[in-house]
Amino acid sequence: MKQPWTFSKPRLLGIVWPFIAVALFQALLGCVSLYTMSAVRSYVAGESLWSKGQKDAIHYLSLYANRHDERDYLKYQKAFSVPQGGHALRKALDQPIPSLADARGGIIQGGNHPDDVNGIIWMYLNFHNFSFMKQAIHFWEVGDGYLMQLDELARHIHDRVGQGAVSAAEVDQWREQINVINEGVTPAARAFSDALGEGSRLILNLLIAVNLITAVVLILLALLRVRRLIVQRRVFADALQLEKERAQITLESIGDGVITIDVAGAIVYMNPAAEGLTHWKGTQASGLPLAALFNLLDENDQKDQSTLVEQIITGKLKGGSANSKLIQRLDGSTVSVALVGTPIYTEGVISGAVLVLHDMTQEQQYIADLSWQAAHDPLTGLVNRSEFERRLQRVLDEDCGQGRSHCLMFLDLDQFKLVNDTGGHAAGDELLRQLCRALPQGLRDGDTLARLGGDEFGVLLVDCPAETALDMAEALREVVQRLHFMWKGRPFMTTVSIGLVHLGDTPASLEGSLSAADMACYMAKERGRNRVQAYSVDDLTLSMRFGEMAWIQRLHMAMDENRFCLYAQEIASIKGEVGEVRHIEILLRLRDESGRMVVPDNFIPAAERYGLMTTLDRWVVHNVFKVIAQCQSDDRHQVPQALCAINLSGSSIGDDTFLEYLKQQFKTFDVSPGMICFEITETSAIADLQSAIRFINELKALGCQFSLDDFCSGMSSFAYLKHLPVDFLKIDGSFVKDMLDNPINKAMVEVINNIGHVMGKRTIAEYVETPQIESALQEMGVDFAQGYLISRPELFTCESLYIQPVRPDPLMFGAPGTLR
Repeated sequence: MKQPWTFSKPRLLGIVWPFIAVALFQALLGCVSLYTMSAVRSYVAGESLWSKGQKDAIHYLSLYANRHDERDYLKYQKAFSVPQGGHALRKALDQPIPSLADARGGIIQGGNHPDDVNGIIWMYLNFHNFSFMKQAIHFWEVGDGYLMQLDELARHIHDRVGQGAVSAAEVDQWREQINVINEGVTPAARAFSDALGEGSRLILNLLIAVNLITAVVLILLALLRVRRLIVQRRVFADALQLEKERAQITLESIGDGVITIDVAGAIVYMNPAAEGLTHWKGTQASGLPLAALFNLLDENDQKDQSTLVEQIITGKLKGGSANSKLIQRLDGSTVSVALVGTPIYTEGVISGAVLVLHDMTQEQQYIADLSWQAAHDPLTGLVNRSEFERRLQRVLDEDCGQGRSHCLMFLDLDQFKLVNDTGGHAAGDELLRQLCRALPQGLRDGDTLARLGGDEFGVLLVDCPAETALDMAEALREVVQRLHFMWKGRPFMTTVSIGLVHLGDTPASLEGSLSAADMACYMAKERGRNRVQAYSVDDLTLSMRFGEMAWIQRLHMAMDENRFCLYAQEIASIKGEVGEVRHIEILLRLRDESGRMVVPDNFIPAAERYGLMTTLDRWVVHNVFKVIAQCQSDDRHQVPQALCAINLSGSSIGDDTFLEYLKQQFKTFDVSPGMICFEITETSAIADLQSAIRFINELKALGCQFSLDDFCSGMSSFAYLKHLPVDFLKIDGSFVKDMLDNPINKAMVEVINNIGHVMGKRTIAEYVETPQIESALQEMGVDFAQGYLISRPELFTCESLYIQPVRPDPLMFGAPGTLR
């Protein structure tokens, strides 16, 4: 390959400067020539108008002297105004300081075109001392002298006619005077015209000579430089070939398929990636129409999309397809691609198009992985609760008649807390994984095994008689009992309590079926654990009594003895924006009979199950507002208060009396609604979407804000989010806490954050326990963080509203970062 010759800037300038100089000179000369000729033409035209004007003036004045008709005098004045304008022009420019305004007025009065004004003035000012111009101006002055005499005579005649009784002798005398003036001005006008003509011919000859000389110089330079231009052309051709080869190598190296077609749709070029996508070699495909290689189908409806390519080729559609397309090869196989097309223009005309085919296989696999993650538990790989409930609801919606029988199991590990407390969460996680590998041994193909949360599992048995289900439950219990779990050399006994429900014996609702299975599992634990408890209508009353004794009584006693208390946990802005209002979440705690603190996870499920959540929500709202009101009346606190997030249950959201209670509490304690942010869980909001939307809108109208808690615990989250007018999204902590080790969880956090921002909502990440997690969230653009890295829950007091807590030592972290 020849190396291209290159020229330095000084050398290049040395080659081209004569061309540049001559070209600039000729351009300047041409402009000056044209401008000068235009000015000369303007003078010639003006002289013609001047001559015509003086002739017409003499003619009409003669008629007026004979006929005394006022119309003849008016025509005289109009004709005389033309040479009079030329006279005004000359007088204005002959002054020591030329009056350009008067000169322009004289030129216009003389009948010249307005575009010629500047040229006439320029030529007079710059060339009036040249011989040809000086001579012309001299005859111009002579002619003006005669015309001034003519105008003086005209005024005299007009005055005399106006007096009346004009004698014939006076008329003869006037005619004689007019003839004398005419005989004097005519030679001057002719000489004026000849002088201008001679000058214009002189200028024309001079310009022709200069241009001929310049042309000769250019020809000589062209002959001298032609060899170098030929050499340069060869250099450019070599460089172009080199660039073409580089482009060829680049196209062959990229991963996207590139196909070039001509305006008729025939293949011109295919890179190796395109050959792999289409299963055609570029040499074989060259010249063939695009349709001969593959069919382009819409991925959704499988319809032919060949018109899309035609639109790109014709330039009607710039860019590419909005959705993924399918390439159907000749052997019938398909591959999903993203198509981008761009027309190729040659001198402004479309000469073909470039099609870029991006293989979407990896992206679709990634989406499939996300969908799988949304329906499965990340630890065990089992179906998660939302997917399990969806499948259960589908079974309930089907006709259970015609001899079909379905069963439902709840499995709860016995003493699982002992494994966690003794061996740590890693031991508990490993136990769950081993259980999930063992439990399918006692199930049929098609049965659904799901992890519902913590150490709870669910089993859905479709088309399974109650007797068979009971045998399978016993088999599962034995599988768990035979597991013999070992952790770091220490054995653990594993047993499970199982609640079994025949779906035909329960209300045909999702909630009723789950409650019955949960109750049966609870009864299995109450009756000694490591057993199977089948749900029956006869045991329902006893189960209800047990539940009331175990939970309702304890919660009512705690309410009466005022053993509930409020804690606050900081929600910090990751971005650290100046002026950001502090944000804290109010957390409910319970002191048991021995004074030990009980976290909500232990009593909230029971309260939800037996309808006590609205009562608890009222207690929380009342006491939070009470503390805020006390702080507002304290003169020591004058700084802005924090935004308080209060958790509300699903039952409260659907209770109209609770909404009125909230409004009344705002008035009673004089609390600004702008200080309150209500947190509702995604599950409770979706359960009764219309009630939730109405509840949110009414309180937002007062100034309250809303946060959607535990967002994206199911894939239905994205479908419902656009209907919920919330201000904050709280990203489920299960995605956040191990996002640095789990790419799928990290991707979910990014997706939730991006969707939230697109919809104008701010995001809060839960379970932020390490600086590394906080840093990763900051890079993603998450707005707020909550967890033990930020602060631990502290007793809710006035200081909670006004004083930002100091971050704890990261080495002290050892528990989940967000508790309610």
